[in-house]
Amino acid sequence: MTERVTVTGRRRGRPPARPRAVTTEIDDQTRLGEVYMRALLRAQLRLGLTVAGTVLGLLAAVPLVFAVAPGVSDVDVFGVPLPWVVLGGLVYPVLLTAAWLYVRAAERVERDFAAMVDRR
Repeated sequence: MTERVTVTGRRRGRPPARPRAVTTEIDDQTRLGEVYMRALLRAQLRLGLTVAGTVLGLLAAVPLVFAVAPGVSDVDVFGVPLPWVVLGGLVYPVLLTAAWLYVRAAERVERDFAAMVDRR
């Protein structure tokens, strides 16, 4: 006959490791926390470079249009030359719209990051 063994819930040695929360990983600046923070910073950098590149591209296109098509510079809008209207009036709404879109997108990136951290 075989010997009977009583099984208890106790284990010898270290207790099983509990998974750490992602927020703890980030706060303790572990390698995993660094990966999460690097991902957030990379997303924010990508967003910032995209918005800056778009705005700079649009602003750089204005003088190019006037240089390529010199007849456009001779157009008057209510007695004001078109280059003055574009540079003095139309540029600011473009900048404000770009800033507003950037803030909304940055908040979305942060909200997505917080949701990802909370899920884990």
